[in-house]
Amino acid sequence: MPDSSIQLPLTFDLVATFVSALAGALGAVRRQYDFIGVFALAFVTGLGGALIRDGIFLNNGPPPSVLDSRYLLAVLIATLLVVGIDRLNTPLSRAMLICDAIGLGVYAVVGADRSLGANLGHLGAVLVGVTNAVGGGVIRDVLTREEPVLFKPGQLYAMAAAMSAVLYVSWRAWVGFDSQLGATIAAIFGISARLLAVRYDWKTKPLHWRSWHEHGGSVS
Repeated sequence: MPDSSIQLPLTFDLVATFVSALAGALGAVRRQYDFIGVFALAFVTGLGGALIRDGIFLNNGPPPSVLDSRYLLAVLIATLLVVGIDRLNTPLSRAMLICDAIGLGVYAVVGADRSLGANLGHLGAVLVGVTNAVGGGVIRDVLTREEPVLFKPGQLYAMAAAMSAVLYVSWRAWVGFDSQLGATIAAIFGISARLLAVRYDWKTKPLHWRSWHEHGGSVS
């Protein structure tokens, strides 16, 4: 069983919240939402995965995001920053992609770390880490009436988060010391995998059921 006494500092969680909220706010500005809409999308993208993690999997009482005002402050700062950037007419697509990738990698590590701290097993910690990483993006896509990126063949989205979570859990299990170094390495690995997949168009493949095609699309 992992050593539950080791836990990453709050900084990792706040960084993940901030950059994920940036990605959500950037997406809202691209859709020409007003300030409330931008803040709302920043909130669900920045904290949606963490709320799923804390409310469903860990269930340790009120989630930290409502107990510690720094989480909401991080979302608000991200919103104000994006509103300011938008007024400068700066291209947003690349910034949104980078922020989303950083949030993905860091949140995967944070979710796995918090799970190990709650004495979940290794596979459970990986599952929660991935859910923490992609949960906010799924809620964002549902609210904006888009098919969630998680469900579509694409450029290593959930897989990049899984890489970070697996690497961090493995570090904690087999290396043991300096969890912050392990978290940094694992997060950078997942972030790099996501960005390189976009840069070089590395994609997962859709599944094709043989019987579906053989029967003309009907289920037998």
